[in-house]
Amino acid sequence: MSQAQAGASRLEQKLSAEITGDVFFDRFNRGRYATDASFYQIIPAGVVVPRTIDEALRALAIARDDGRIVTPRGGGTSQCGQTVNEGIVVDFSKHLNRIISLDIENRTCVVEPGIVLDDLNRQLKTHGLWFPVDVSTASRATIGGMAGNNSCGGRSLRYGTMRDNTISIGAALADGTQLHFGEVARDLGELNAPDSGRALFRDMLALGAREAAEIAERFPKVQRRVGGYNLDALTPRNAANNMAHLLVGSEGTLAFSTQIELKLWPLIRNKVLGVCHFGSFYEAMDAAQHLVKLKPIAVELVDRTMIALGREIAMFQPIIGAAVRGDPDAILVVEFAEEDQDQNLAKLKQLTQLMGDLGFAWDHEPRKWGGVVEISDPALQSGVAEFRAAGLNVMMSMKQEGKPVSFVEDCAVPLPHLADYTARLNDVFAKHGTRGTMYAHASEGCLHVRPVLNLKLEKDVRAMRAIAEEAFALVREYKGSHSGEHGDGIVRSEFHEQMFGSRIVDDFREVKRRFDPDNVLNPGRIVDPPKMDDRSLFRYPPDYHVGDLKTVLDWSAYPGKGGGFQGAVEMCNNNGACRKLEGGVMCPSYRATRNEKDVTRGRANTLRLAISGQLGPDALASDEMMETLKLCVSCKACRRECPTGVDMAKMKIEVLAARAKSRGLTLRDRLVGYLPRYADLAATFAPLMNLRNHSALLRKLMERVAGISAKRKLPAFRRDTFSVDVEAMGPENGRELVLFADTFNRIYERENLDAALRVLLAGGYRVYIPKPRDGGRPLCCGRTFLSAGLVDQAESELNRVVETYGPFAARGVPIIGLEPSCLLTLRDELLSLRADTAAKTISAHALLLEEFLAREAESGRLQLPLAPLSGKALLHGHCHQKSFAAFKPVEQVLRLIPELAVETIESSCCGMAGAFGYGADTHEESMAMAEASLLPAVRKADAATFIVADGTSCRHQIQDGAARGAVHAAQILAMSLDRAPSSPKNFIADHRGH
Repeated sequence: MSQAQAGASRLEQKLSAEITGDVFFDRFNRGRYATDASFYQIIPAGVVVPRTIDEALRALAIARDDGRIVTPRGGGTSQCGQTVNEGIVVDFSKHLNRIISLDIENRTCVVEPGIVLDDLNRQLKTHGLWFPVDVSTASRATIGGMAGNNSCGGRSLRYGTMRDNTISIGAALADGTQLHFGEVARDLGELNAPDSGRALFRDMLALGAREAAEIAERFPKVQRRVGGYNLDALTPRNAANNMAHLLVGSEGTLAFSTQIELKLWPLIRNKVLGVCHFGSFYEAMDAAQHLVKLKPIAVELVDRTMIALGREIAMFQPIIGAAVRGDPDAILVVEFAEEDQDQNLAKLKQLTQLMGDLGFAWDHEPRKWGGVVEISDPALQSGVAEFRAAGLNVMMSMKQEGKPVSFVEDCAVPLPHLADYTARLNDVFAKHGTRGTMYAHASEGCLHVRPVLNLKLEKDVRAMRAIAEEAFALVREYKGSHSGEHGDGIVRSEFHEQMFGSRIVDDFREVKRRFDPDNVLNPGRIVDPPKMDDRSLFRYPPDYHVGDLKTVLDWSAYPGKGGGFQGAVEMCNNNGACRKLEGGVMCPSYRATRNEKDVTRGRANTLRLAISGQLGPDALASDEMMETLKLCVSCKACRRECPTGVDMAKMKIEVLAARAKSRGLTLRDRLVGYLPRYADLAATFAPLMNLRNHSALLRKLMERVAGISAKRKLPAFRRDTFSVDVEAMGPENGRELVLFADTFNRIYERENLDAALRVLLAGGYRVYIPKPRDGGRPLCCGRTFLSAGLVDQAESELNRVVETYGPFAARGVPIIGLEPSCLLTLRDELLSLRADTAAKTISAHALLLEEFLAREAESGRLQLPLAPLSGKALLHGHCHQKSFAAFKPVEQVLRLIPELAVETIESSCCGMAGAFGYGADTHEESMAMAEASLLPAVRKADAATFIVADGTSCRHQIQDGAARGAVHAAQILAMSLDRAPSSPKNFIADHRGH
């Protein structure tokens, strides 16, 4: 062991002895904290995740005494390298996330620094209040991180920046001194602080007085100025000097925040959007200065590139279809939010009139083509806001080596110069052989501008520096700010001298030395930074290399080794959308544990480090990698909800395949993977096979031998499995379809297939259940084999499906399934294993039962004699249904039943997730996922309510966790049919063989 390793080991031991939270010094965890949303990567010496503020301060003291630097971290979404450094990283986000106090009358609250903005606002909403610094990363940005960056948000035109909404901050200096930073009199009268604190404040106020003229001369006169330290908060010109405002924007370089007092605002109750269309980007930028005169609360830019990329992302397609007309070069989303909705609607009319006065009309030539799409529907407003908020990730969804790079992305210039500035900036990009993307805060002259570069190439790194220097020169010319929202970090700090002058930069150094004389707190940010183009600090340094990879799935849509697997992994830009705590499904394991290891971003980072050799040999198949992916439930939510399309479920199959090849299979892998091969035999001996469920001894034995939790009952085998004697049922002239009898419903819950047949035959369809062409065992999608990494076995099963169903699909016959994970395998993994016409045709015709019925209803072809079913259906969606936009049809079809009220549970993954919930080592996390929203909602339902869940695993989780039986939607439809007066009792039997 080297001297450095021995020192790290001693530090780890000391921290572990005094900290009850997590302490990480292993390569895998340190690697996960080595990046933020910037293009930098710096491996920290260690990571501490404290449970209390006192533990955070103890970690600071221990690290300081050991001669280590310390970097505080929130959501890790900084775009400039603020939250990566080489010392000890202290993660505030997992535990330090409480509201300490709330004063409703005076509209203030005090919070811990790790609370996430969306979580704060969810708690404030019940009181009619919110914190309005609404950054696009609100679902994962912490208040401490926002204070560190002086965040702004899209509505700063009305509400101001983080600085404007911060009342006070409790903080500890590097030496452990705890101080209250708030408003002070210039003579410091009545200040309650120790002598050292009084001296510090006195020195800062003296600096402000001494440098007042220089500050007034050098600081840009735009709201969006977050560069350097806020020295203007210290000058005598202020009506009051708030020392907290010096900490805001200091990026963890001056003190550790322990609590933050915020100014709150009344909730927005009414609003409207006007989506202004422009045929010319320049004209859009020129129009912004006029549109703000109507006093909107925001004017947000979306450019042609972002619209085009959004049209390729499933979750945004309907939003763009409704809000965007034609093919604009740019749109400006103008938001009005007055208390009186009539006033908002009047302003919309004024906006349309103003666009006309500016010379825009739908029938004009391109330069003056345009108009306003008015949006008053709250759901569509939310969709537009979500699309705009996802701007960075949408831009980063380009499947190519070059990506839009963040380094001049939030310069701010006065609005009258915005059009000329952006035009000249585009000329700069063209000069260096690239193009840029632009979007965001047109109302403030602060656009997120990102030239497309490949930072693995030296020539593009040189272009980046040249573009930065030329762009900042333009900003100086227009008297703007080079750092308008996202802070300084590594990427902009070195340019402070050009922007502020050497005297102000010396003042910054004086502030840093006075607060932190030993340079303990996040050094190299704001003051004395490294060069922004120091490639040794990059995520892709000069020696970055991915060796040859043998992969088992098709990754050809991406560049890089492993047939594109490298490019797919590198799509993760660390922006952290997967860290959201509510809404959608992604990421259920993170919601259960709050661990960076258990979020899509953490897994993607680990995969990137592994395939590039940074985690040692054979890291892809290592125990540490399996631990990284252990809680991934393969929900496929990231496939849809990650705006850059990181598909961790698919990547996990690659890891499992590599693991199976190098380490073999566990007994549990074999029991799960080969289930379709032995299920029919097991059903023959059902009473014997089910003994384990009725014996505590056998349960414990199976837990010990196979790792299957003794707390779980396994699905019960039964002798009366689903089978039919004929391959076709229903009228010969009926519309043809194939019913895919999946293993789970066929073996365990034949009632669902019986009900589906009942429904389809009642609708007059000709239903085929074809025998396998090879005459062998029943068909299977191969899903269980994929879950064990047995890709060759899965491919074998899918080949049998293609051989049997291919002739039907070739003539346009839909293939209908009940189990989402099985049927949707034909739309997903099948195409990753086969690219031939037969596979593609089957994939195109594979539909869940409700998708098929919903389409039939919309076309007017559905003829089902549905009788009233009074009561309520409480509906839980399977993760794969949501990932493939197949859940809405379930709601639509159930609402066809007269008198049935359908209510959807806003839930993430149920937590069972195939075999995941049965694992002894994953049972606890499985139940935590279910308890997040699903099980509480089920328990609240009265006994007469139908609990509906299409997923086999979902139904078993509901039964285990809430002692309520759940049914497939097919059974609800069949119940309705059974109540129809003309319904024959033996409908299925009567139609067999006809």
